[in-house]
Amino acid sequence: MYRSNFYESTCLRCYQTVYQVDRVGPLKDFTFFHSGCFKCVVCGTKLTLKTYYNNQHRQEDKEVYCSSHVPKIGPGHLDGTSVGIRSALNVPKSTTYVNDQIRGSGKGTFDAEALNIKQHLNGSTPNNRAQSPLPVPYIGSSTPDTGYQYGRFDASALHIAHALRATELHKSYPNKNGIREKPIHCYLDKDEQTRLEMKHRKEEDDLYRKFAKQREAEDIRIKEEINNEWEKELERLTIRFEKELQTKRKRPDEQKVLTIKLQQERDNLEKNMTLRRDKKKESLTKKLLEHERAATAALVEKQSSEMLELINEKRSEYMMAESLYLDDSTIPDETAEALNDNVQPYPGKAPLPPSPHGVAQAKFQLYSDPLEFAHIDQIAISVAQEDQKTFTDLVRMLVGKCGSDIEKARTIFRWITVKNLNTMNFDDNLRGDTPMGLLRGIKHGTESYHVLFKRLCSYAGLHCVVIKGYSKSAGYQPGVHFEDSRFRNSWNAVYVAGAWRFVQCNWGARHLVNAKEVPKVGAKGKSDSLRYEYDDHYFLTDPREFIYEFFPLQPEWQLLKNPITQRDFEDLPFVRSLFFRYGLYFPDSNTKAVMYTDATGAATVRIAIPTNMQSNLIFHYNLKFYESEGDTYDGVSLKRFVMQSVLGNIVSFRVHAPNSGAFLLDIFANSVTPKEYLTGEPMKFKSVCKFKIICEELQTVMVPLPDCASGEWGPTKATRLFGLIPISHQDPLVFAGRELEIQFRMSKPLTDFMATLHKNGVEEKRLSKYISHTIVDDFITFLIGFPEEGQYGLDVYTREISSHKSDENGHHNHHQHQHRLANGNGIHGEKHLLTHCCKYLINSSKRN
Repeated sequence: MYRSNFYESTCLRCYQTVYQVDRVGPLKDFTFFHSGCFKCVVCGTKLTLKTYYNNQHRQEDKEVYCSSHVPKIGPGHLDGTSVGIRSALNVPKSTTYVNDQIRGSGKGTFDAEALNIKQHLNGSTPNNRAQSPLPVPYIGSSTPDTGYQYGRFDASALHIAHALRATELHKSYPNKNGIREKPIHCYLDKDEQTRLEMKHRKEEDDLYRKFAKQREAEDIRIKEEINNEWEKELERLTIRFEKELQTKRKRPDEQKVLTIKLQQERDNLEKNMTLRRDKKKESLTKKLLEHERAATAALVEKQSSEMLELINEKRSEYMMAESLYLDDSTIPDETAEALNDNVQPYPGKAPLPPSPHGVAQAKFQLYSDPLEFAHIDQIAISVAQEDQKTFTDLVRMLVGKCGSDIEKARTIFRWITVKNLNTMNFDDNLRGDTPMGLLRGIKHGTESYHVLFKRLCSYAGLHCVVIKGYSKSAGYQPGVHFEDSRFRNSWNAVYVAGAWRFVQCNWGARHLVNAKEVPKVGAKGKSDSLRYEYDDHYFLTDPREFIYEFFPLQPEWQLLKNPITQRDFEDLPFVRSLFFRYGLYFPDSNTKAVMYTDATGAATVRIAIPTNMQSNLIFHYNLKFYESEGDTYDGVSLKRFVMQSVLGNIVSFRVHAPNSGAFLLDIFANSVTPKEYLTGEPMKFKSVCKFKIICEELQTVMVPLPDCASGEWGPTKATRLFGLIPISHQDPLVFAGRELEIQFRMSKPLTDFMATLHKNGVEEKRLSKYISHTIVDDFITFLIGFPEEGQYGLDVYTREISSHKSDENGHHNHHQHQHRLANGNGIHGEKHLLTHCCKYLINSSKRN
């Protein structure tokens, strides 16, 4: 009954229906008022929660009064009759169950029956207890009894259902305590929001008409300028031609040649004038577009503030109305404090957004797995398949089931990333009142992802800003300085969870997976089977990670406790989102985008791997010249001048420059389980970071590493893939004499071991006789003899007993060394292909 009255009520003053967004109450005896009718019945003064009064002397009087006109009576006394609790006087005293401070001993005392709550005191059955919305406290006795209990009460007994309602309300709004918020339709009528949108659309229509007129006027002006220039040039050309004919009386054949020459010059002039016109038009269009983008952004800024102000006002009125009936004396302090928190607008007085400041909580403290938003993401995907005619409809469909500001921002972010706006087809005659007309700014280039995100956030009641600055985007290479507008970019910060947090919709957008073409908007069919890819890193990115790729022009929008300079930003290693997704980090503080080699031409890049990723991450690299992008030196791949190794949780890339100059080191990674790796399925490596390696002077001659199988050096790979534990040599670099024993212990059954030896300038077949191995119990020992001093590379191969392969063609690039082994040596045959296990770099010398 309470909810029915709560949602369907009439104003006590005007007897018209009171809707939620304009309701004050329930007050005395569940009465309601319109906010405009909530005035003193005597003088008409507008009242608030703190200034209204009820008639305490006449129960049937439900009106509201100001402090000056609230009915008062002369001095009196409080007895049983005056408050209707005569029955309380007949209740026998009991010091066992009733606190004397409440029971009293004379007139003015009261008990449960006096407060009309006897029904609650007698309800001792489990069912009755279950109906109580709160645990039942006991007054006057610390131990409850099973019999009749004087002074026992619950929420309904003292008519504090209002307070419980406030607590429920408090739980529905997100504030600093993480409380969930009511949907926007609870406090803002859709028609009212749509009316403001239509006002905004008219302003936008006027702006677009202004843009069109400006472009048309400029187009006419350019054409006139070019035509005038054309006529002048043509006139000069004609005059010169006539002079030549008059000064030199040409024979007919010479006149013909001269006429042809004139026509050619005229054609060239026309071509040049056309090029000049197009160039002028292109330059002017670019300037106009910049102006239009700025004007559009300014308009969206104004309109977003107006929309936020409307939402904030209605939300505040709703919260105030929900709290008007509360009596602070009947609810706990923490409940009243929580309610007061909620009455405040989000997150301050609109339309002014909060000032930028550092983020108190890291992203992982908000959510640890994107799957936590699975239901929200699905809403965004579903909505993206349909057309909407208004932003009001669109945003309400997106955020209608969201219970927090983070969820609202999430569903808007995912809608933009799913919509794939860059590939959408727009009609030439696109009106603002059509479904796709909502996105006409994207078509005309006047509105970016970031401006659109800001606009949608305002419709959801979220503060959002567009930040301008530099980014390490497409075409950027480590070592490049930000001196012009080539790498200018913009992105968003949205205020959620009590702080500003970064969002980059454009970089977060990805393509459809397993789809030959993007489905048309609104198309039905197999869309359910499609999987939408996106980059979660660019949603609520932590500032300490965001600064690696984005540098704002205003330092306060770095959201860092200690902002960095532009030079610091240029020096930061060039990393990609995958770097942070895998939890990688640089253990050395001197790791920069540009690394310089030492006197021997060596430079080392070290990357730390988190414990949970050590068994799954596989790295790859590429080295090429920085300027020419060539990847060979004297016919040798530059990859052979890099030694990749893994020791503990550190993967190292030691570059040995073959000559002085600049090089580009690109490091890739992929996360696969050992089982997935051993299947031989194709693996896609993605870049995680890049470095510019500069060798200013080379004092020693660097030689390439032995031509072993690609990948990391050292036994870590053997342990990760096959459970081979190195007993004798844990490091990838080994110093030996003329003979060497390398021993492993098998932690699981393996078979068909093999090793190959490599040395620059020596054929592999010539070295095969210098290698052998023995297996004793769980120990495998490789015996190597070196025919001469020098640097050698040792490749080790094996396979699990149950890993027989019947088809070697399924292996991809990271298993190519397996094909060479099987086909080149012809030892194990095609059906028993071995997999590369590990490799060592060995320096053999008589002195060792």
